[in-house]
Formats: sequence, C-alpha cells, structure tokens
Amino acid sequence: MSQDAPETKVVDSYKIACDGGEGALGHPRVWLQIPAEQGWVECPYCDAKYVHKDAADTVMSGAA
Repeated sequence: MSQDAPETKVVDSYKIACDGGEGALGHPRVWLQIPAEQGWVECPYCDAKYVHKDAADTVMSGAA
C-alpha cells in the first residue's frame, strides 16, 4: 500500500495557519512561521510543506 506525498503549497505570507484542510478529518489549527533564510516550513501534523513565494523557485527546484 503506497502513501500520497505531502502537499506543497506556495504562500505569500511568512506566518500561516494549517488545519489539515479536511474539515472534521483534519487536525487542530497550528500557526507556523516560515524562516526567511530557509523559505519553507512543514506542518508537524500533516507534513504539508509551505513555501514562501519569494523562495519558491529555489525550493521547488530542489536547491534548498
């Protein structure tokens, strides 16, 4: 049985909220801070990866 890869979302804010996005099937809402020098952060609950738009080219190409 295979598992889907975590979702990657490009965002325009360095502070974002994640709740799993599936209503009652999601997880508690958490606020995440994207480090400016790294350009991305992963949700500790659902492993969704949030990438700031200013770092999207670098992170999405695998250079970070």
